[in-house]
Amino acid sequence: MKGLTIEERAIAVAQYIIETEDTVRGAAKKFGISKSSIHKDVSQRLLNINYALAMEVRKVLDKNKAERHIRGGLATKLKYSQNRVDEFCEKKKA
Repeated sequence: MKGLTIEERAIAVAQYIIETEDTVRGAAKKFGISKSSIHKDVSQRLLNINYALAMEVRKVLDKNKAERHIRGGLATKLKYSQNRVDEFCEKKKA
């Protein structure tokens, strides 16, 4: 992200989120900047730079927000199912 202006960064982040439907957290990891910076870029700065692009990003972010409880539930399910497999294997060894 070095060498880009804030406006160029906001557009690059927006295009990435639209193409991949990634979350703010995922985009932050990809671009190496904070979640707060990503959120400010796509929700505030982008409105003044490219309104149409900002509305496309907003749709993706709203979709991700609506689905996050499902992703959280799946992560919890995976965590506990993995724990049960580990416990089962330990019992078999004993």
